[in-house]
Amino acid sequence: MKAETRALLVWIDEEPRSYPEAIDVWRTTCPQHSVWEDALGERLLEIVRKGSNSHVVVTPRGRAALVGRTGADAIS
Repeated sequence: MKAETRALLVWIDEEPRSYPEAIDVWRTTCPQHSVWEDALGERLLEIVRKGSNSHVVVTPRGRAALVGRTGADAIS
């Protein structure tokens, strides 16, 4: 896992993060630095919508990646 991806997952896992807060800090339009988009595409993060609010959480797959598990164990 890239260091930037790990930093994103750790940051989101530290405390509840709203979607606007996460997007403000991590989203980019630079294709060379697509940490946010890559993490969503790899299903390491999930955007949870509840009414008009939404927040970002680390998925079980993302948590497994943080602790270094791979393969079938990482896909939950």
